[in-house]
Amino acid sequence: MHRHGIRGRKFGRETDQRRALMRGLMSSLIKYQTITTTLARCKETRRELEKLITLAKKGGLANRRLIIARLNDLEAAALLVDVIAPQIKRSSGYLRIERAGFRRGDNSEMGTISFVDEIDLEKLDNKVEVEAKKPAAKATKPAKKEDK
Repeated sequence: MHRHGIRGRKFGRETDQRRALMRGLMSSLIKYQTITTTLARCKETRRELEKLITLAKKGGLANRRLIIARLNDLEAAALLVDVIAPQIKRSSGYLRIERAGFRRGDNSEMGTISFVDEIDLEKLDNKVEVEAKKPAAKATKPAKKEDK
């Protein structure tokens, strides 16, 4: 069998574990602006997150919902759409990967991924604070008095 049409790295994980890994890496990169991980993970994170940044730059409710669904983190999605995307002026190539040597233990090649443009998280006056919406407690009806 040939690998035609198969994209992405498997990282020796099953699909759900791989998706969770990528969501965690993307959310961490959005929140902390730079992360250090293996070079293969850096390259895959860049591939996924640049697509989300492009969606965030376009704006709109549908794109915001797509970003929330792919990140599975409401706080990171709001930060990306409301704070980071408006500050990016370029049309592509939003992320930079720099080699960071080799990990001591298994000698894996490490990389640092960060945004190319300088992002100021405190630049906007209206800071983004997202609180998880809690379902409203159902009002219980008082019990009827029984006539005896």
